[in-house]
Amino acid sequence: MNRPDPASRQARAEELSERLAGRPLVLVGMMGAGKTTVGRRLAARLSRHFLDSDEEIEKAAQMTIPEIFEQRGEPEFRAGETRVIARVLKEQGVVLATGGGAFVNGETRALVKAEAVSVWLKAEADILFERVSRRSNRPLLKTANPRATLEKLIEERYPIYAEADVTVISRDVPQDVVAGHVIDAVLGYLKRQD
Repeated sequence: MNRPDPASRQARAEELSERLAGRPLVLVGMMGAGKTTVGRRLAARLSRHFLDSDEEIEKAAQMTIPEIFEQRGEPEFRAGETRVIARVLKEQGVVLATGGGAFVNGETRALVKAEAVSVWLKAEADILFERVSRRSNRPLLKTANPRATLEKLIEERYPIYAEADVTVISRDVPQDVVAGHVIDAVLGYLKRQD
Protein backbone atom coordinates (compact mmCIF):
# COMPACT_ATOMS: atom_id res chain seq x y z
CA MET A 1 0.00 0.00 0.00
CA ASN A 2 1.41 3.40 -0.95
CA ARG A 3 1.88 5.93 1.79
CA PRO A 4 0.09 9.18 1.01
CA ASP A 5 2.32 12.15 0.37
CA PRO A 6 2.87 14.52 3.33
CA ALA A 7 0.79 17.32 1.78
CA SER A 8 -2.27 15.12 1.31
CA ARG A 9 -1.82 13.63 4.82
CA GLN A 10 -1.71 17.15 6.23
CA ALA A 11 -4.77 18.23 4.25
CA ARG A 12 -6.79 15.24 5.54
CA ALA A 13 -5.69 15.95 9.12
CA GLU A 14 -6.72 19.62 8.76
CA GLU A 15 -10.09 18.65 7.25
CA LEU A 16 -10.72 16.25 10.14
CA SER A 17 -9.80 18.90 12.71
CA GLU A 18 -12.26 21.27 11.06
CA ARG A 19 -15.08 18.71 10.95
CA LEU A 20 -14.54 17.68 14.58
CA ALA A 21 -14.86 21.35 15.54
CA GLY A 22 -13.29 20.81 18.96
CA ARG A 23 -15.20 17.59 19.75
CA PRO A 24 -12.99 15.05 21.54
CA LEU A 25 -11.74 11.99 19.69
CA VAL A 26 -11.85 8.97 22.01
CA LEU A 27 -9.97 5.72 21.39
CA VAL A 28 -11.46 2.56 22.88
CA GLY A 29 -10.43 -1.08 22.76
CA MET A 30 -8.54 -3.81 24.54
CA MET A 31 -5.30 -3.34 26.42
CA GLY A 32 -2.50 -3.67 23.89
CA ALA A 33 -4.57 -2.39 20.95
CA GLY A 34 -2.28 0.66 20.65
CA LYS A 35 -4.65 3.35 21.97
CA THR A 36 -1.92 5.37 23.71
CA THR A 37 0.67 5.10 20.95
CA VAL A 38 -1.82 5.78 18.14
CA GLY A 39 -3.46 8.49 20.25
CA ARG A 40 -0.19 10.39 20.66
CA ARG A 41 0.41 10.27 16.90
CA LEU A 42 -3.15 11.36 16.15
CA ALA A 43 -2.90 14.28 18.56
CA ALA A 44 0.35 15.40 16.92
CA ARG A 45 -1.12 15.17 13.41
CA LEU A 46 -4.34 16.94 14.41
CA SER A 47 -2.57 19.58 16.58
CA ARG A 48 -4.60 18.41 19.57
CA HIS A 49 -3.85 17.73 23.21
CA PHE A 50 -3.34 14.03 24.03
CA LEU A 51 -4.59 12.53 27.28
CA ASP A 52 -4.53 8.96 28.53
CA SER A 53 -7.39 8.24 30.95
CA ASP A 54 -5.24 5.79 32.94
CA GLU A 55 -2.56 8.47 33.48
CA GLU A 56 -5.25 10.98 34.47
CA ILE A 57 -6.74 8.48 36.96
CA GLU A 58 -3.29 7.86 38.48
CA LYS A 59 -2.75 11.62 38.87
CA ALA A 60 -6.17 12.12 40.47
CA ALA A 61 -5.77 9.15 42.86
CA GLN A 62 -2.04 9.68 43.42
CA MET A 63 -1.66 5.92 43.03
CA THR A 64 -0.82 3.55 40.19
CA ILE A 65 -3.63 1.59 38.58
CA PRO A 66 -2.37 -1.73 40.03
CA GLU A 67 -2.37 -0.04 43.49
CA ILE A 68 -5.94 1.24 43.00
CA PHE A 69 -7.11 -2.26 42.00
CA GLU A 70 -5.29 -3.81 44.96
CA GLN A 71 -6.29 -1.29 47.64
CA ARG A 72 -9.71 -0.11 46.47
CA GLY A 73 -10.92 -2.77 44.05
CA GLU A 74 -12.15 -2.63 40.47
CA PRO A 75 -15.56 -0.98 41.24
CA GLU A 76 -13.83 2.04 42.86
CA PHE A 77 -11.38 2.20 39.95
CA ARG A 78 -14.28 2.21 37.43
CA ALA A 79 -16.10 4.96 39.36
CA GLY A 80 -12.95 7.10 39.30
CA GLU A 81 -12.45 6.33 35.63
CA THR A 82 -15.98 7.57 34.80
CA ARG A 83 -15.38 10.82 36.75
CA VAL A 84 -12.04 11.44 35.03
CA ILE A 85 -13.42 10.74 31.54
CA ALA A 86 -16.44 13.02 32.19
CA ARG A 87 -14.01 15.82 33.13
CA VAL A 88 -11.70 15.26 30.14
CA LEU A 89 -14.63 15.21 27.67
CA LYS A 90 -15.42 18.81 28.65
CA GLU A 91 -12.09 19.89 27.15
CA GLN A 92 -11.95 21.12 23.55
CA GLY A 93 -9.65 19.56 20.99
CA VAL A 94 -8.49 16.50 22.88
CA VAL A 95 -7.53 12.99 21.78
CA LEU A 96 -8.28 10.61 24.65
CA ALA A 97 -6.99 7.06 24.97
CA THR A 98 -9.18 5.13 27.41
CA GLY A 99 -8.44 2.05 29.47
CA GLY A 100 -9.68 -1.28 28.12
CA GLY A 101 -12.70 -1.43 30.43
CA ALA A 102 -13.80 2.20 30.19
CA PHE A 103 -16.18 1.90 27.22
CA VAL A 104 -17.67 -1.28 28.72
CA ASN A 105 -19.11 0.85 31.55
CA GLY A 106 -22.58 1.97 30.44
CA GLU A 107 -22.33 5.41 32.05
CA THR A 108 -18.92 6.10 30.52
CA ARG A 109 -20.07 4.81 27.11
CA ALA A 110 -23.10 7.15 27.20
CA LEU A 111 -20.83 10.11 28.05
CA VAL A 112 -18.48 9.28 25.17
CA LYS A 113 -21.38 8.84 22.72
CA ALA A 114 -22.88 12.20 23.74
CA GLU A 115 -19.69 14.27 23.80
CA ALA A 116 -17.16 12.73 21.40
CA VAL A 117 -16.42 10.65 18.33
CA SER A 118 -15.34 7.15 19.41
CA VAL A 119 -12.90 4.91 17.56
CA TRP A 120 -12.48 1.21 18.37
CA LEU A 121 -8.94 0.05 17.72
CA LYS A 122 -9.65 -3.62 17.08
CA ALA A 123 -6.83 -6.15 17.22
CA GLU A 124 -6.58 -9.93 16.99
CA ALA A 125 -5.96 -11.87 20.21
CA ASP A 126 -2.46 -12.94 19.11
CA ILE A 127 -1.32 -9.35 18.56
CA LEU A 128 -2.87 -8.21 21.85
CA PHE A 129 -1.33 -11.04 23.84
CA GLU A 130 2.10 -10.49 22.31
CA ARG A 131 1.91 -6.76 23.16
CA VAL A 132 0.54 -7.06 26.70
CA SER A 133 2.99 -9.83 27.59
CA ARG A 134 5.82 -7.27 27.36
CA ARG A 135 4.52 -5.38 30.41
CA SER A 136 3.57 -6.51 33.89
CA ASN A 137 1.23 -3.62 34.77
CA ARG A 138 -2.04 -5.24 33.65
CA PRO A 139 -4.04 -6.03 36.82
CA LEU A 140 -6.76 -7.92 34.93
CA LEU A 141 -4.17 -10.34 33.51
CA LYS A 142 -2.64 -11.30 36.86
CA THR A 143 -4.28 -14.73 36.61
CA ALA A 144 -3.11 -18.34 36.33
CA ASN A 145 -3.81 -18.28 32.57
CA PRO A 146 -3.46 -14.72 31.21
CA ARG A 147 -4.10 -15.84 27.61
CA ALA A 148 -7.44 -17.43 28.55
CA THR A 149 -8.32 -14.32 30.59
CA LEU A 150 -7.54 -12.08 27.61
CA GLU A 151 -9.67 -14.25 25.29
CA LYS A 152 -12.58 -14.13 27.79
CA LEU A 153 -12.30 -10.32 27.95
CA ILE A 154 -12.30 -10.16 24.13
CA GLU A 155 -15.44 -12.31 24.01
CA GLU A 156 -17.20 -10.09 26.57
CA ARG A 157 -16.00 -6.72 25.33
CA TYR A 158 -15.90 -6.88 21.53
CA PRO A 159 -19.71 -6.67 21.11
CA ILE A 160 -19.65 -3.53 23.32
CA TYR A 161 -16.65 -1.95 21.57
CA ALA A 162 -18.55 -2.49 18.30
CA GLU A 163 -20.89 0.32 19.45
CA ALA A 164 -18.09 2.85 18.83
CA ASP A 165 -18.72 5.27 15.95
CA VAL A 166 -15.79 3.93 13.91
CA THR A 167 -13.75 0.70 13.91
CA VAL A 168 -10.12 0.62 12.75
CA ILE A 169 -8.04 -2.55 12.68
CA SER A 170 -4.81 -2.32 14.70
CA ARG A 171 -2.32 -4.56 12.93
CA ASP A 172 1.40 -5.12 13.28
CA VAL A 173 2.31 -2.08 11.20
CA PRO A 174 3.88 1.20 12.32
CA GLN A 175 1.39 2.97 14.59
CA ASP A 176 1.65 6.07 12.40
CA VAL A 177 0.01 4.01 9.63
CA VAL A 178 -2.82 3.08 12.02
CA ALA A 179 -3.17 6.78 12.96
CA GLY A 180 -3.59 7.54 9.24
CA HIS A 181 -6.30 4.86 9.00
CA VAL A 182 -8.07 6.46 11.99
CA ILE A 183 -8.00 9.90 10.33
CA ASP A 184 -9.43 8.46 7.09
CA ALA A 185 -12.11 6.40 8.90
CA VAL A 186 -13.28 9.26 11.13
CA LEU A 187 -13.32 11.64 8.17
CA GLY A 188 -15.48 9.16 6.24
CA TYR A 189 -17.79 8.75 9.24
CA LEU A 190 -18.23 12.52 9.70
CA LYS A 191 -18.88 13.04 5.98
CA ARG A 192 -21.66 10.41 6.14
CA GLN A 193 -23.18 12.33 9.09
CA ASP A 194 -23.54 15.54 7.04
